[in-house]
Amino acid sequence: MSCRTTIRAVGIALGLMSGVAAVSLAGAMGSPAKAETIWQSLALAYANNPSLNAARAQLRSTDEGVPQALSGWRPTVSASASGGRIFSETDNFSNVRNNASISLTISQTLFNGFRTVNSVRQAEAIVRAQRESLVSTEQDTLLDAATAYVDVIRDTALVSLQRSDLAFLQEQVRAARDRFDVGEGTRTDVSQAEARAAEARASLNTAMANLNSSRAIYRQVIGIEARNLSADARIGKYVPKSLENALQLSEANQPLIRQAQHLVDAAIFNVKAIEGQLLPSVSLDGSLSRSWNPSANATITDSAQISGTVSIPIYQAGSVSSSVRQAKEDLGQTRLQLDVTRDQIRANVISAWGNYQAAEASIVAAQAAVEAQQLALEGVIEEQRVGQRTTLDVLDAQRELVNQQSNLVTAQRNRIVSGYQLVAAVGRLDAASLGLNVARYDPAQHYQAVRGKWFGLTTPDGR
Repeated sequence: MSCRTTIRAVGIALGLMSGVAAVSLAGAMGSPAKAETIWQSLALAYANNPSLNAARAQLRSTDEGVPQALSGWRPTVSASASGGRIFSETDNFSNVRNNASISLTISQTLFNGFRTVNSVRQAEAIVRAQRESLVSTEQDTLLDAATAYVDVIRDTALVSLQRSDLAFLQEQVRAARDRFDVGEGTRTDVSQAEARAAEARASLNTAMANLNSSRAIYRQVIGIEARNLSADARIGKYVPKSLENALQLSEANQPLIRQAQHLVDAAIFNVKAIEGQLLPSVSLDGSLSRSWNPSANATITDSAQISGTVSIPIYQAGSVSSSVRQAKEDLGQTRLQLDVTRDQIRANVISAWGNYQAAEASIVAAQAAVEAQQLALEGVIEEQRVGQRTTLDVLDAQRELVNQQSNLVTAQRNRIVSGYQLVAAVGRLDAASLGLNVARYDPAQHYQAVRGKWFGLTTPDGR
């Protein structure tokens, strides 16, 4: 195998990491006409990922906190029934009679120190915070899916590189043996070539194991086997143009910041709700009842009652005061946590921006190194043919070329992944921002379905 043939085979492997190498992709991963794009994989992860679906279920559970808080506005109704036998004896006269009663009681709270108002607002703030948590989970899932997708592409390229390297080295073994048979080479040349070929075979096995691992992770995150993946995984159009722009976007779009803001609101309303326990409460109570044989002088007795109750707390043993102080400390903690989250997001954006810029610079350096090493390998092979270089020189030049090509593949992978990490850091790696072709989950649909429910044990989806 000539040097140019080897370099051409290696170029096919490197083409796996390029968005314009359709022919390379066809040779390494199947027909490009049937290739699955990264956007299709992201859409599958959005629809099927179990972690994301679990987060949606958690949000639906959180939605139920609002109707529970709204129940403070609604009346409570209870019914009771009783029956028994009464035995009495007076002056040697005994009497036995059966009695029974039924009653219906209604109680309506008219005022409870604004606890219901603030509890509802607190529950609504918690729902908004949980929605932002869902968006954050969505971004993490799509980032994992993109990383898994690109890792399969990278490891497929590395397997192709190792196969090309092994084919080149096997050709060197054959050539060394031919030269040894005609007396132009030494046993040392043959042994060196055989050792490098064995090393390349071991590297190929390792690369194939890494590819199998990447495929397994792809299956775990996206839900299907990785087949016929397209090499076009570009994210450049979603990447901010500058660090300042990235920081501004993160402040406005990052769901973790919005979640922390909503948790501050929830903590404020929690303080007010607990303070409401120190205020008077007013309730209206009514009851209807009928009794059979309630006494020796009556057979049936009907009664109706309506009453209003005003309760004024005077001293609750200090428990409510302690709860208020505790809630205020919790409020202070959530405000501090908001500052921590902002600082953390800022640091993540700066780090992601630096990694993205470094990855682009690494690609330029790696491409230059590959081109230089390709020329060096060609020169060493030509010099070997005229007796100015040894077999070991050719093997060393080939090893260096494969190392540089592997570095280029890794750098291209790192640029793509760091781009997705940067987009996630600014809060725009979600289905809506990416325009994924998938039915989007609407959290408001379940919320509206359960918010006004007065009764019913069945969930909106029929469970």
